[in-house]
Amino acid sequence: MFHIFQYRPLRLITQNSLSSVCLKLMLSRPVAFAQIWKSWFSSHSLLGKKNIILMGPPGAGKTTIGRIVGQKLDCPVIDIDDDVLETTWNMSVSEKLKDIGYEEFLEEEGKALLKFSASGSVISLSGSNPMHAAGMQHIKKTGIVVYLDVSTAVIMGRLKSMQVDRIVGLSPGNSLKDTLQFRKQFYKRWYDIRVLCGEDVAAEVVAEKVLDAVRRYQDSDLETFISTRSSRSGRSMEEDPRKYFSDVVVQGLAPDGGLFVPERGLPKFTAEEWQGLIEATYTERAEVILEKCIHPADIPASKLAEIIGTAYGENFSCSKIAPVRHLAGNQFLLELFHGPTASFKDFALQLVPHLFAYCIPRSCNYLILVATSGDTGSAVLDGFSRLHDTDKQRIAVMNFFPEDGVSPIQKSQMIGCQKENAWSVGVRSDFDFCQTAIKQIFTNSDFTGFLTVEYGTALAAANSINWARLLPQIVYHASAYLDLVHQGITPFGSPIDICIPTGNFGNILAAFYAKMMGIPIRKFICASNDNNVLTDFIRTGVYDLRGRKLISTFSSAVDILKSSNLERYLHLIANEDGQLVTQLFNQLENQGHFQLPKDLLEKLQQDLVAGWCSEEDCLAAIHSVYSTTGYILDTHTAVAKVVADRLQDRTCPIIISSTAHYSKFAPAILRALRIAEINQNPLSQLHLLSSYSALPPIHWGLLETLKKTGNGDHQVCAADMSALMYHIETLIQNHFI
Repeated sequence: MFHIFQYRPLRLITQNSLSSVCLKLMLSRPVAFAQIWKSWFSSHSLLGKKNIILMGPPGAGKTTIGRIVGQKLDCPVIDIDDDVLETTWNMSVSEKLKDIGYEEFLEEEGKALLKFSASGSVISLSGSNPMHAAGMQHIKKTGIVVYLDVSTAVIMGRLKSMQVDRIVGLSPGNSLKDTLQFRKQFYKRWYDIRVLCGEDVAAEVVAEKVLDAVRRYQDSDLETFISTRSSRSGRSMEEDPRKYFSDVVVQGLAPDGGLFVPERGLPKFTAEEWQGLIEATYTERAEVILEKCIHPADIPASKLAEIIGTAYGENFSCSKIAPVRHLAGNQFLLELFHGPTASFKDFALQLVPHLFAYCIPRSCNYLILVATSGDTGSAVLDGFSRLHDTDKQRIAVMNFFPEDGVSPIQKSQMIGCQKENAWSVGVRSDFDFCQTAIKQIFTNSDFTGFLTVEYGTALAAANSINWARLLPQIVYHASAYLDLVHQGITPFGSPIDICIPTGNFGNILAAFYAKMMGIPIRKFICASNDNNVLTDFIRTGVYDLRGRKLISTFSSAVDILKSSNLERYLHLIANEDGQLVTQLFNQLENQGHFQLPKDLLEKLQQDLVAGWCSEEDCLAAIHSVYSTTGYILDTHTAVAKVVADRLQDRTCPIIISSTAHYSKFAPAILRALRIAEINQNPLSQLHLLSSYSALPPIHWGLLETLKKTGNGDHQVCAADMSALMYHIETLIQNHFI
């Protein structure tokens, strides 16, 4: 067995000579001594007995970066190619490959790795080590595997400049590019940490990124969450214990009624890191972005990649997941309706159930409560019904929706998506009542405590108040910008505007978070329908619900007066002033209104502009776009299109979020297309729309759901808190007991 501890890079001060240098410094310059000692101790405590194992394709710079990292940590540096393989074989790696061929080479390389042992070292793997499972399992146990992720295009350029035209796995009929792409699956299987490496980034910079990533990996306390209403001064850990990602996914709403946000903000990507994702697929972009937002102590990178692959695999009808389509002029549509339930909610709710199932303790059952104004309900029901059977036994969903406040097809869809662990309840009220009722249930400690003690069941939320719901939305906004760059529409770094039909403020907030992470979004255009409380607020700074009644519109998903996620945005621009946020939203709850301070309004108006669209203008936009392009907008996208036309200045591209498929709103669409007689049967309406051969075609998942369900049954209750609590307790008794 190989034990390698002796190879060290040259250093000005080595560990062996440290004591004499320290003695001189301690006597002559105590401050300098303290700084050097702190730096030395920090570096050595970072590594301990573990290895830092660098992994990546040939040409990623593993050897060079490994030496720099080893020098910074004053520890042994081991290059598998030079120090293990060539020493063992007494010949170069290229000669060995030529001598025995690809398959036997992998086996011999793996055997050498299995005999290798080291600790407290920086190890640079060969590009093909990860393709030998047993060898990688052996080496992974000894430390932290860091994946140097360099784009295939950059690697090919580097290999060409190095005059390398043969790598392990390259065989007749396979291109170098295909071989490099094939290898990625093996790298993704083994890494603990990913470090993005741009084309022109110096090795010194990458080495620092490696050390920063290892520090993050070892310290989950760097990524805690606070409430938007928390006042942290003078509070002990017992009064305000740390909350981590896994906690906030499960809890949803903070105990003080606020919403969870990351205490240190969101991670930032460099321009080079974003540019490295231009050629990436949607799922690859999602993996990179979400790894930075979710600490590996909560969900390891390999598990997160598995979850993302499940969420955005066969469930989506378009291979691009969230394609960007040119509409007209400088306007582009971000199509967010290719998921199983035909709305943007699928992006979060195909992912969140798996995150939730991974994070919850195994000792308790969970009931997910959801309030929906239309699209969330079917998306939640579908997402949680796709869990593994063992998870469905301990996780159930109850969806509350306004009985007469959603489209007939939306209602049929929610009824049709009911499964053994997922139910829908119609409420004889509007969405605001449903949402407020659920918030009150979560903060009713007597009721939640009773459910826990009596039935061993805890409540959780899957609405956009749950932090995990926002993260997948950040991904598609970032991906849309990268797609525009990839298509040559705009050079990287040039700004875009976005326009989003907005009700609960979650979608537009996620776009704002994407900007904070480095995507150059210039203006956020908030589009409302007749329920234009947000438009008035953004223009005046006054959020006023007094005398307002919710109006039922064709764009029902934004028929909302209380925008929950607005609280997160205000907390952010108020420099995390939890006391001010508490004051504002307590006043809204008790008096029906609040007014922003002047300085905050000025900040808000630097980011946001707003407009609203009437019902007549919505239908007219649908007709006009279809007449000129053959493309059918849904009612929400039409609202955004109308507002974008009014408010954009046409100096840069604008992306309009197309948040739902028009099939869900067939009566309104048929009316917009000026069809005289409209059959009231939802399935007949879809068949009529399909006869138009429009773009995009009828949504496959929606059509199948309606074929299966017809007019299925669901429960209906009064707009009364005790009635909702009765339904919750009854469901728990039936499912968990």
